[in-house]
Amino acid sequence: MEITKLIPQRSPIIMVDELLCVNGEEATCQLTVRKDNYFIDENNLMIEPGLIEHMAQSASAFAGYNAINAGATEPPVGYIGEVKNFHLHHLPKVGDTLTTTISMGPEVEGVTIIRGECRVNEELYADTIMKIFIKEQ
Repeated sequence: MEITKLIPQRSPIIMVDELLCVNGEEATCQLTVRKDNYFIDENNLMIEPGLIEHMAQSASAFAGYNAINAGATEPPVGYIGEVKNFHLHHLPKVGDTLTTTISMGPEVEGVTIIRGECRVNEELYADTIMKIFIKEQ
């Protein structure tokens, strides 16, 4: 399914190319880092906020997939409420493909705790825990 059907974000801030798979409470997404990416610095590296936004949009794609499969016509809109324990191991460079796994935790009153891990060629680049607020439609 086209990624813009799963996430509310639009160009130039689309940070997910594809939802690869969904397995229960876990999903895997992918993004190839391009030179025109909003979060690329002068050294052709994706800066930390880009990794955080990519993980948040991966969670959004997962939530959109679940919502569409449940009968929604539009993906839900979500907001990052909190970023905890963000660990940066490496900055991805232009040409790298991020493969990101999102694990959904419990949801309480519209707030969901997620865990995200970004990898390039199986090597861990970043990981975090986030609280995501899903806006009721």
